Amino acid sequence: MRENKLRSVLASGQPALNGWLSIPSPVTAEIMAGFAWDSLTVDLQHGLIDYQAAVGMLQAISTRDVTPLARVPWLEPGIIMKMLDAGAYGIICPMINTRDDCARFVGACRYAPRGYRSFGPLRASLYAGADYHHHADETVLTLAMIETAQAMDNLDAILDVDGLDGIYVGPSDLALSLGHDPQSDIGRDEVLEAIRHILSGAHQRHCFTGIHANAIGYARRMLDLGFDFVTAMSDARFLRSGAEEVLRALGRGAAPGGPTVQSTY
Repeated sequence: MRENKLRSVLASGQPALNGWLSIPSPVTAEIMAGFAWDSLTVDLQHGLIDYQAAVGMLQAISTRDVTPLARVPWLEPGIIMKMLDAGAYGIICPMINTRDDCARFVGACRYAPRGYRSFGPLRASLYAGADYHHHADETVLTLAMIETAQAMDNLDAILDVDGLDGIYVGPSDLALSLGHDPQSDIGRDEVLEAIRHILSGAHQRHCFTGIHANAIGYARRMLDLGFDFVTAMSDARFLRSGAEEVLRALGRGAAPGGPTVQSTY
């Protein structure tokens, strides 16, 4: 079976960088895959991507040596299993708030007897190899999003679920749940303290930890804080910031009523 290189990087203790894909385009995915990301995440939750677009994007990513991940829209076993069958090597699942949520999520990613994933890895066996089903349980990453006050209350129980590989902090929803404006690069003490608490709990249980960041400096700060991997911006933000940089250099600002790319985090 093809190696999950993101898992290998994380296990080595080296920091990993994750790219984010929210534009439904195999071409955009292929361009992003040409850079030195450890992984690329196809965002089916807040991105503009449906299942069929996601399959084409996974095919584009597989032209390069970068690990394909997917963030599913919700804790729904059908789409989790379909994305794994399509060749995603890890699933980021939003709004994991209880131990039961986490157990259902992990179970959907594992074949019996460890879980209840249905067998039918149509494209996964093409991408990963004919022996996919023998090694999938140990290869596919399960990453639960911790992003609410309820999840904070149940953090220890969530982290104790057998088969959970790691957590992924959703800073915008976490801030919103704690009574603040939703934003990614958070400076509020209460939210930062919650992030530190999540990080500490996960590392005590040897769970990998990831988080979103919208700026390079904040991404570095999160790595310095101890996160194992960070998402640094997204395809849509790269497009916007690149256009802004060129136009600013040529003496043009943003057009009146021009595009504002909201975070999909």
